[in-house]
Amino acid sequence: MDIKDLKKALWTEVRYVLLDMDGTLLDKYFDDYFWEHLVPEKYAEKHNITFGRAREELLKKYKAHERTLNWTDIDFWSQELDLDIPALKEQIRHLIEVHPHVEDFLRELNAAGKKVFLVTNAHYKTLKIKLRKTRIGGYFHRAVTSFEMGYPKEDVRFWQRTEKVLGFKKERSFFVDDSEEILKTAREFGIKYVVLKTRANSKEEEEACTGEFPAVRDFKELLP
Repeated sequence: MDIKDLKKALWTEVRYVLLDMDGTLLDKYFDDYFWEHLVPEKYAEKHNITFGRAREELLKKYKAHERTLNWTDIDFWSQELDLDIPALKEQIRHLIEVHPHVEDFLRELNAAGKKVFLVTNAHYKTLKIKLRKTRIGGYFHRAVTSFEMGYPKEDVRFWQRTEKVLGFKKERSFFVDDSEEILKTAREFGIKYVVLKTRANSKEEEEACTGEFPAVRDFKELLP
């Protein structure tokens, strides 16, 4: 199904719209800068090592916890790295930005009477910081985090629990995420319409995608 058909389905057949946050609605530049620059800088200062060595060590640590709840658990990382991760996030919260046309899209969904849900792997403390800065929280009927569900979105059990909590119907649901792996899990679970959001980080070259999923670069492509 191409984007034209998906867009038509979105505004006619779809009742439930599930949206990822980081990289999808919000520019991933904040997260990439935070974990790849600011945290290594503070870690290097703390351990009196070079930035390069700190970054190398941290990337290995991050990798070891990919696809687990620890991956985005800022309390876990505060303990693991002996750094106040929530305080560091607050320091650079001015870098948190909404992608272009996201608010227009959310407004149109609400006006059309869709049930709009935020589904994120982000830690609830991170979610709070970001919703306070962007004020997009008012557009959602409910937000669920992987911590609340007990599994990351890459795990089909996340979707099984989320379906029970939110009460959406798979065959009338539309899901947008910037991760192909997560989209695969959602599709495997049975969500009928899944879309890849490309250009997650506006300051970087667009990452190559497999072409397995219909993709949008900007939410204006989905506006009615």
